[in-house]
Amino acid sequence: PFLFPNTSHPPGAEPGPLRQLLEFPSDDLELLLQERECATIEPPVPEEDVQHKYLLGDKLSRKYQRYSTTQTPHNSERQREKQKGLVKQTFELDEATIDRQDEQDDSKRHSVSLDDTPRGSWASSIFDLKNSTPDALLPSVLERTAAEDMDRRNAENRQQGRHADLLGLYPAPDEDEAVERCAIPEVPKEHSGQRIMVKCLSLKFEIEIEPIFGTLALYDVREKKKISEDFHFDLNSDQMKSLLRPHSPHVAISTLARSAIFSITYPSPDIFLVIKLEKVLQQGDIGECCEPYMVMKESDSTKHKEKLEKLRAQAEQMCTRLGRFRMPFAWTAIHLLNIVSSVGGLDRSDSDSDTERKGTWNERKKKGFERMSVGEDMCNFTNFRPATLTVTNFFKQEGDRLSDEDLYKFLADMRRPSSVLRRLRPVTAQLKIDISPAPEAPHYCLSPELLHVKPYPDPRVRPTKEVLEFPARYVYTPHTTYRNLLYVYPQSVNFSSRQGSVRNIAVKVQFMAGEDPSQAMPVIFGKSSCAEFYKEAYTQVIYHNKSPEFYEEVKMKIPANLTDNHHLLFTFYHISCQTKQNTPLETPVGYTWIPLMQHGRLRTGSFSLPVSVDKPPPSYSVLTPDVQLPGMKWVDNHKGVFNVEVKAASSVHTQDPHLDKFFTLVYVLEEYSFPYRLKDVIITEANVEAELKASMAALKGALLDTCVRFLHQLMSKLILLIVHPPVIAGQIVNLGRAAFEAMALLVNQIHKNLEGNQDHHGRNNLLSSYIHYCFHLPTTEPVSPPAVGLASYDLPIQYATLSRATARPTSLLLSRSKSISNSNPDLASTPATPDEEVQRIIGSKASERACNRMSAFIETASILCPPSRQIAKKVLLHEELALQWVVSSSTVREASLQQAWFFFQLMVKSMSHHLFLSSRLDMPRRQRFPDRFVDDIAALVCAISADIASRYHKDVELVERLNSSLAFFLNDLLSLLDRGFVFNLVRSYYKQVHINKLHTAQNPNSLTALRMDFIRIVCSHEHYVTLNLPCATLSPPASPSPSTSSTTSQSSAFSCHVQDQGVVSMFELSVPFRQQHFLSGLLLAELSLILEPDGEGVFFLHKKAISALHSLLCSHDADPRYTDPQVRSHIAQLYLPLIPIVMETLGQLYDFTDPSPQRVRHASVLVDDNDPDNGTISQSVAMAIAGSPHPHSKANHFTLPSVAGRQCSTLSAECSRTLLVCFLWVLKNADAGLLERWISDLSVPQINRLLDLLHLCLSCFEYKGKKALQRINSLTFKKSQDMKARLEEAILGTIGARQEMVRRCRGTTERSPYGGQENVRWRKNVTHWRQNADRVDKTKAEVEQESVVDGNLATEAALIALDTLEVIVKTVVMSELKESVLVGVLRVLLHSMAGNQSALFLQHCFSTQRALVYKFPEMLFEEDTELCADLCLRLLRHCSSSVSSIRSHASSSLYLLMRQNFEIGNNFARVKMQVTMSLSSLVGTSMKFNEEHLRRSLKTILTYAEDDLELRDSPFPEQVQDLVFNLHMILTDTVKMKEHQQDPEMLIDLMYRIAKGYQNSPDLRLTWLQNMAGKHSERGNHAEAAHCLVHSAALVAEYLSMLEDCRYLPIGCVSFQSISSNVLEESAVSDDILSPEEEGICSGKYFSESGLVGLLEQAAASFNMAAMYEAINEVYKILCPIHEANRDFKKLASVHGKLQDAFNKVYNQRMFGTYFRVGLYGCRFGDLDEQEFVYKEPSITKLAEISHRLEEFYSERFGDDVVVIIKDSNPVDKNKLDPNKAYLQITYVEPFFDTYELKERITYFDKNYNLRTFMYCTPFTLDGRAHGDLHEQYKRKTILTTSHAFPYIKTRINVIHKEEIVLMPMEVAIEDMQKKTQELAFATHQDPADPKMLQMVLQGCVGTTVNQGPLEVAQVFLSEIPEDPKLFRHHNKLRLCFKDFSKRCEDALRKNKSLIGPDQKEYHRELERNYTKLREALFPLINRKIPQLYRPLPLPTTPTQR
Repeated sequence: PFLFPNTSHPPGAEPGPLRQLLEFPSDDLELLLQERECATIEPPVPEEDVQHKYLLGDKLSRKYQRYSTTQTPHNSERQREKQKGLVKQTFELDEATIDRQDEQDDSKRHSVSLDDTPRGSWASSIFDLKNSTPDALLPSVLERTAAEDMDRRNAENRQQGRHADLLGLYPAPDEDEAVERCAIPEVPKEHSGQRIMVKCLSLKFEIEIEPIFGTLALYDVREKKKISEDFHFDLNSDQMKSLLRPHSPHVAISTLARSAIFSITYPSPDIFLVIKLEKVLQQGDIGECCEPYMVMKESDSTKHKEKLEKLRAQAEQMCTRLGRFRMPFAWTAIHLLNIVSSVGGLDRSDSDSDTERKGTWNERKKKGFERMSVGEDMCNFTNFRPATLTVTNFFKQEGDRLSDEDLYKFLADMRRPSSVLRRLRPVTAQLKIDISPAPEAPHYCLSPELLHVKPYPDPRVRPTKEVLEFPARYVYTPHTTYRNLLYVYPQSVNFSSRQGSVRNIAVKVQFMAGEDPSQAMPVIFGKSSCAEFYKEAYTQVIYHNKSPEFYEEVKMKIPANLTDNHHLLFTFYHISCQTKQNTPLETPVGYTWIPLMQHGRLRTGSFSLPVSVDKPPPSYSVLTPDVQLPGMKWVDNHKGVFNVEVKAASSVHTQDPHLDKFFTLVYVLEEYSFPYRLKDVIITEANVEAELKASMAALKGALLDTCVRFLHQLMSKLILLIVHPPVIAGQIVNLGRAAFEAMALLVNQIHKNLEGNQDHHGRNNLLSSYIHYCFHLPTTEPVSPPAVGLASYDLPIQYATLSRATARPTSLLLSRSKSISNSNPDLASTPATPDEEVQRIIGSKASERACNRMSAFIETASILCPPSRQIAKKVLLHEELALQWVVSSSTVREASLQQAWFFFQLMVKSMSHHLFLSSRLDMPRRQRFPDRFVDDIAALVCAISADIASRYHKDVELVERLNSSLAFFLNDLLSLLDRGFVFNLVRSYYKQVHINKLHTAQNPNSLTALRMDFIRIVCSHEHYVTLNLPCATLSPPASPSPSTSSTTSQSSAFSCHVQDQGVVSMFELSVPFRQQHFLSGLLLAELSLILEPDGEGVFFLHKKAISALHSLLCSHDADPRYTDPQVRSHIAQLYLPLIPIVMETLGQLYDFTDPSPQRVRHASVLVDDNDPDNGTISQSVAMAIAGSPHPHSKANHFTLPSVAGRQCSTLSAECSRTLLVCFLWVLKNADAGLLERWISDLSVPQINRLLDLLHLCLSCFEYKGKKALQRINSLTFKKSQDMKARLEEAILGTIGARQEMVRRCRGTTERSPYGGQENVRWRKNVTHWRQNADRVDKTKAEVEQESVVDGNLATEAALIALDTLEVIVKTVVMSELKESVLVGVLRVLLHSMAGNQSALFLQHCFSTQRALVYKFPEMLFEEDTELCADLCLRLLRHCSSSVSSIRSHASSSLYLLMRQNFEIGNNFARVKMQVTMSLSSLVGTSMKFNEEHLRRSLKTILTYAEDDLELRDSPFPEQVQDLVFNLHMILTDTVKMKEHQQDPEMLIDLMYRIAKGYQNSPDLRLTWLQNMAGKHSERGNHAEAAHCLVHSAALVAEYLSMLEDCRYLPIGCVSFQSISSNVLEESAVSDDILSPEEEGICSGKYFSESGLVGLLEQAAASFNMAAMYEAINEVYKILCPIHEANRDFKKLASVHGKLQDAFNKVYNQRMFGTYFRVGLYGCRFGDLDEQEFVYKEPSITKLAEISHRLEEFYSERFGDDVVVIIKDSNPVDKNKLDPNKAYLQITYVEPFFDTYELKERITYFDKNYNLRTFMYCTPFTLDGRAHGDLHEQYKRKTILTTSHAFPYIKTRINVIHKEEIVLMPMEVAIEDMQKKTQELAFATHQDPADPKMLQMVLQGCVGTTVNQGPLEVAQVFLSEIPEDPKLFRHHNKLRLCFKDFSKRCEDALRKNKSLIGPDQKEYHRELERNYTKLREALFPLINRKIPQLYRPLPLPTTPTQR
């Protein structure tokens, strides 16, 4: 339901900190005038003022915007800054790791000895305890205070030293989601490429006879383009310079530069630095003049002395006469790539660095982002090592090859290895130059206009010149400084047809302001060592050439205002070089000229001009030389003989016909200079409008490059035309529409073509910086500030072309009446908005402030505006834009939609300027703008919303841009317009984008995403809090009808407040809530929609919504305006419904309590309310709390039926965590009283959900410890989960186009960490990846800081949970239903104690726990025993903490617990029992356990008992003492366990022994069996774990059968015999020791039927993991009767299902253990010396593995050189061993069965279960060797019997009996032959047959070559009958073996024959031949019987067998 926002306010707002929540500050908008940064010291503007603005413009800014996230994002850097001064919390986790390190080092050296009994001497241990020291006692523990006082004191303590902003501790929101982030655009500045600095150091020739001059310039060979202007340098010695002194008497310092800075926008491997040398003109062609330099050397001076003298004299004479003229001399070129690459860049990888990129994005885009060539990568001119080059070879210039064309050919040729140039004879010289990357801000630099660039500390220093670049391709950057240079390049002249002596031709170039010679202007730049400016320039002279080519560049600085009289004049001279009498030095031989302005345009380009022989006639300058003037004589009859090129580098002249025409027309209008001649049209008042419109339409034909360069001027003129419709002939001409269209198309074109240059909202940086810095309303006249009360403009404006009424769509008129009414009915009477109130307060000051402000503005504005003659009434830009946009037609509308942001920003800027200029800032907002305009805006927003809704699946990218532009616009309007009106706009957007389309939407998720982005941007307003009316009470001021809901408030559980209903509606997204808190209501409504469990719940939407909320809360936390807690609680009111929303999503949150992979918490989602336990906690949680490693087994607590058909959408870990931190933020900042009233209205199941949430929060924010931080990168935690989801999204394509675009435009502004590939879809904002990539090893300081932050977060989160628990307890006290809730509270409290908590939190936690036990003792001592047990466990754990303050608190809590139990029933059996059990389980399972600390706590408890005066005379102190001593005994046992931590076998032995010691204390024995099971499971010994559980079950059964005779329960442990023969040891000790009725005995949760069932279920599960499926059956045989008796058919079904699985798996291939005999010898082993064990190792363990493991283990224990492995299996003689060493003897043993046993043990499982006898064999000979010949080889079989059967509850069992059997050589042979025969039989009858295997066995049996093969055995033992009659039987047996063997061989051969293919025929025949030989050899041996064995029988017998 969409509600009208409620815009009213309680009238008298209280002063104080809340004041700012109610009102906008009066100084919300402020004007900043920004001076434009000027790079040079002198302003570049010309002397005559041209329309060139030098002020950058003014910026009306929102003063508080820095508090919103648009300007200041929450990024990790800012977060880190804030986290600097945190206090480090103490965590036992971190303390303990430090302790443990030390301990381990000590313990390694201990000896391993075990007392025979698990107990030490009782007396000695008590003595130890009495003499130890206690921890500090807490002062008020023993006092009894009232519960209220206790609570109050605890609450006060909890509030001390709290961290104010919770979110400052949480990682910053993901910057990728920050759609509202708007970077401030860069200040527009002149373009510059990569800059290199070239310094000319020296130039030396072999001979020095005359001055030489040089020029440098860059050329790009591939583009065939000169890419820089010339730089002239002069390295002559003073002596040489003096020769020219007469020609240039005063030398300007600017011409002495020797170093230049070149800029290169498009680096390429084809750039050359070309150096040309010239000398003074002299007689003779270039070749002759070079000759001396090529042959003569200064060093052979004696030879050439006279010749040199002569040359010098000649040179001097030439300098005097011809010093003005130059001639070409020599040239060379340097390939820049060689410099950059050969020297080696500093860092090749960074070749994309910033400076290169400035200009290249657009060209990159054209090339599709691929690199141009290998070279291109290399040329990075920003970081290479500076190089100093010495150039030695110059090529002499050739008179007929001087043009640029020729130069390109030479350069291309130079790159080839066989260059033609190399063959030429060089001019040898030495030019030293230095090339390096230019520094950031070099000193002493002159701009191309010779202005001093800052910094220029001293004007007398020799300068460096910046050389102007002529970029190789377009550069899209607007001009921001004034530049007006003209370059003239005379190229060639052809005088071959001219008569007379025209040989040495020089061209003189002049810039003339008129025709009189005196009007030549001094604007031509001097070259080197001369004056700065000249009136003329001469080209070089080529001796005796009638058609010379030139390479001259004449650079001029031209005036800004050119007239038709300005022109260039070229005069041609013949220079006579010989000094003849009466020949003048120069004779003019021709004239020509170029008029510079034509039709208001500057003429540039290439010209081919005719040359006149005579001086041109008067007023020639307005015509071109092409015109045939009468009576003039032309060279070569008026043909173009002179080629010249003119280029301009100008920010005044566009040099584009379309732009020129437009600017000219605007100028004509402004100056009103009609008629005006424009090419072929004469502009008059009549046609100017049409022409102007046509020229605007034609702008789209202009070159984009030029449009961009003149962007600022173009925009300003278009805006001027809109704002000042020109008056033509007294009629106002409305050009608004045409200007709007032109603007829309221009903006669109810039966007389309310059896609690379955008921010992530798709805004072009050039345009946004224009709006931000350069735009301002054109003001021409001071507007008088209107009276403060004025409603709207009363300015009569007549519209010529567009009358309002007709052109306006009727719908607008409708919307107008609506918008007035729904804002507020009573406009006049009450102050309607905060703004009006402010108005009243500030009204008096307003007018004077306005005047001053205005005048200040006008002063600056007058610079900007042309004098205008005729002024029409002003149209306001924003009004006109809105109107034009609303009525625009298709193409223009489309263009304006594409770039909506531009027009929106323009409107906002214009609106704010207008308010400022007209001093309306102090008016009520409703009256600031006329209704007409407001309606236009409403219509516009409505139309655009409709566009978004209708086009979102077609033009995804457009719609995302449009959506965010609209949102930014509304965000801006909130600062300018009436809040209620803007909220209505938001509503109209929502209506469009929400309701109509949702049913038909194809992809509702993307609509939701759009809405989410929209609301997030709107909410990022800096006054968001004020806009939401946080202080209003929720009862609407005058609600139209009495609220129905408020009358029915009796429904709550215990309603005791009148205002309950109000409170409830504050916590729901109720109608009043959403009216009152409009924006936060929308945001929370979106959030709850997205989180709905049966929603699509796409991951990216979860993330969007949660991130939006998180970001807002972060900005409140970081906002200095909202630090006051009172203010904070009002802000929290805006978010109260978040608490129920999060409670609703409980089932979808990621389960942090469960260490296994992602699980959803189905905690109490489906539990019915009357369940006494009310499922407060999910099962896994309950178990985690109970601290037991096994699932809960109270009669089926509440397992969730899986809900059919509904797949719950789950949140990722990261989203859940962020949502929870927001939830905690609200709990922390909300008003406690409010919370209390709300909770008191909740039903019990709801409170339980809240408790569940707190429980989850505790797990979620638990401190991970430094170790963990070192391991995980801060981000991997969230990334891993998100990645999967992102992948899915990428595949399903739900990711928005905005992200796509973000990615694309980032791609051009940041190097992707993956090199150039742009297709990594979810590249995190690069900084994140970087964090991740480089975070593998964080520095120590980082880890330290991170752990400090993490620790503070954990502490703060836990304290918030604790505060909330206290609030819940408070409300519960007043209700009747407290039990179940209290149990829940205590569980959460226990859970918080179980985690890693800081000392600070634990102190408060224990205080709360003590108060709770004090107030509700019956909860622990009468109800369920479990809570007491858990509490004891937690307290004990903390009693052994390494932090003393924690110990103090824990021990006082424990003491009070005992005291309370005692006071209730005069004994404390329950606590006693629980504490003893807890200690045992703690000791057994916790590795971190420290008995030293616990001993101190025990002592503290004793001390309390002694100090407690009240109970001194009761038996209590004595009982405490008994208990403490008993605990101390258990401790002493554990000290030993600590020693054996590293030795798993020893550790289990020890636990076994301790458990045995508890034979008569079933609870404790059970605890220890559980501990052992846990240890086994950890190590993967599932069979052993299963047996521990079976033993536990047997123990329980034993006691259950004593308690009650229940037919279906097992009769004690006898029933378990079928599972294992070992179980009988659990049979109960005789009744007199133990009667189960005694309080506290057998009271654990396992001593019950359900406990038994649970243990058996687990045993079955462990057997399953151990693959012992047959045993599962035996377990279930005991379980089934129980289920049957309970008629639990569901359980039975599941049992039988599991059985079926198990039986099916029996046939799988299985491997059980491998067994080894290990003997330990040597006194180092303590009481294990001379013990033998059988070890059970995992299957397929090799002997080497176990011996390596044990050797390594004991070496570490005793030292490397101590341990010796005995390599054989012979009996060990103790006397021969070294007493200082430890010996290990390890032998592989196999299970051994007697023949009768084998009948029973058939399957593989039978042969591996219940094993007690093992055997190993040792071969030996009588003389001591292990192996000998056949006849002397004996064998010893050793059979071992163990004390228990494997598998048992431990993995090594003592050997209790050993038996040896010795086999004689013949018996050994018999065994061998039997084995061989068996192998053969097996191979033969194998099914399916395996021919390979068969052949292998056969080969071994019948192959003749087999050594010690069957034949040899037969020959050794059967060839003779033995003498010893004892051997007769063996002999006979062996003989029969051979008979059998022979028969088997035959079978095998037969089988083989049937299997082989034709290819193996031969092989088979060979086998048969071998077999025949073998049979023949054996025949006599087999048939020789021993006569004595075959005595004839008395009866006649049948003939004996052969």
